Amino acid sequence: MNTDQRRGPMFWIKKIFGPDYERYEGVYRINIYLLRLLYLLMIIFVGSDSWTMIVTHQGPWDHLKAVAFCVWAAYSTLSILGLINPLKMLPIILFEIFYKSIWLIIVAYPLWTKHQLVGSPAEQLTYAFLWLPLPLLATPWGYAFRTYLSFPKRIRAEAS
Repeated sequence: MNTDQRRGPMFWIKKIFGPDYERYEGVYRINIYLLRLLYLLMIIFVGSDSWTMIVTHQGPWDHLKAVAFCVWAAYSTLSILGLINPLKMLPIILFEIFYKSIWLIIVAYPLWTKHQLVGSPAEQLTYAFLWLPLPLLATPWGYAFRTYLSFPKRIRAEAS
């Protein structure tokens, strides 16, 4: 029996909810698993819808609708890389958080406050976007701030 098996279930719980300094710069393993789940969901749902529409579309495109489907197709395709390197593709998750938040605030919320959301064309998309807490929870915010919002060490040293 190896040492991991002798430690029991508490060891595995601590391991899943603990930081991984060796592979993921101290990001909790649960965040890595949740990020991979998000990437997989993007591939399955966004990818299947967008690529199906692109491949099966006939006739001329409405230019704005075409842009939306192309962005979603690229977004879902890049998510494949997120399965392999979850932290390197974190900007895709940040993009998801920002566009869904903005859409919910400027489109869905005003319709909801006027009691016009139910039955509107925005209703279905609102239900899909209400899953926003999942990427908010999955994002390793400490890592995101350290990586994308802090000054490089060289610039901080020069400023001191």
